[in-house]
Amino acid sequence: MSTAFLSNRVLGIEPSPSIAANALVTELRAQGRDIINFTVGEPDFDTPEHILQAASAAMQRGDTHYTATTGTLALRKAISHKLERDNGLVYGLDEVVAGCGGKHIIYHALAATLNLGDEVIVHTPYWVSYPDIARLNDATPVIIPGDETNGFKLSPEALEKSVTPRSKWVILNTPNNPSGAVYKEDELLALAAVLRRHPHVLIMADEIYEQFVYGDAQHVSLTRLAPDLKDRTLIVNGASKGYAMTGWRLGFGAGPAWLITAIAKLLSQTTTCPSSVSQAAAVAAFAGDQTPIAGMREVYQQRRDRMMELLAPIKGLTFTPPDGAFYVFANVSALMGKTTESGESIQNDSELVAHLLKEYGLATVSGAAYGMSPYIRLSFASSMEVIEEGCRRLKEACQRLR
Repeated sequence: MSTAFLSNRVLGIEPSPSIAANALVTELRAQGRDIINFTVGEPDFDTPEHILQAASAAMQRGDTHYTATTGTLALRKAISHKLERDNGLVYGLDEVVAGCGGKHIIYHALAATLNLGDEVIVHTPYWVSYPDIARLNDATPVIIPGDETNGFKLSPEALEKSVTPRSKWVILNTPNNPSGAVYKEDELLALAAVLRRHPHVLIMADEIYEQFVYGDAQHVSLTRLAPDLKDRTLIVNGASKGYAMTGWRLGFGAGPAWLITAIAKLLSQTTTCPSSVSQAAAVAAFAGDQTPIAGMREVYQQRRDRMMELLAPIKGLTFTPPDGAFYVFANVSALMGKTTESGESIQNDSELVAHLLKEYGLATVSGAAYGMSPYIRLSFASSMEVIEEGCRRLKEACQRLR
């Protein structure tokens, strides 16, 4: 079909790079290729049994119809309970909205607030969809370059320099995908001090990986430390990562009632409501037994430690240990300019990713997808056997570059 029929907003973005990378793995495996997949952006665990039972019970009792656009009363109560239990935050039922995944909430929040000429401040390395969702809503993403020397964290100085009269949102993702950075209390307080000076800027706190932090790191919500910013902060979270429920498509936003009302107005014209069955499952997730999370976190920490152990000796590759999420964001700058056995020169991280996939059957995601090169993202949301084989292939690939 001719692109003449397509809108400028669609032509102005690319498909999600991380989703495209995982789709390519599926395609190559269907062709019979032996692929080790380090692109995975979701838990490899099954959804906990008590959540499955809640969904089944909902279907059996006929909870298979439309619900309120913002989510069922039971779900919104469960979300409010979760926020108070885990984050020390109090939100009324009119300050919570459920959606079809966290991405769904992010899109509708930006759609509800952005106008042509507005700016959305995004810090690299960023989750792949932030800039394009801003563009889809006629805004300009303002990209702040990240710095590995400070653990890939947004500094108050960089934030201050990026705010303009056109700034509408700043997006803060902690724990961070892809770097695994987890902001400390003093770091959040320093950012809050900047944001107090700019009351026209809304704050999006993407906390989808909050359940997975390691070692001495602790997740804390910005609004718990700076409650005066609560009336212009939207917390985005969901069931996907912490409860191994990516396919259930259930996310939520918690923020000021005026913003939740605006998001709900858009939702009423797009998806009407999330899946009723997924909502019933999420009630069990947020308000039910939290024991499975601790088990998953322990396994992820073991995998993280093993991946770091295997990556450490690989020449040409360095990394900052991730404090959260389930990725290692590896610096491959020392490999740039090297030559493959077939005589091809590796000039950027995208070419390295293509080489690893073609010659070694190792699927990774380029740092370019996250706005920061030359890096590659390696997921440890896979079995220990997969991690060990993938790191073996990566080591061999790096050793053979000249």
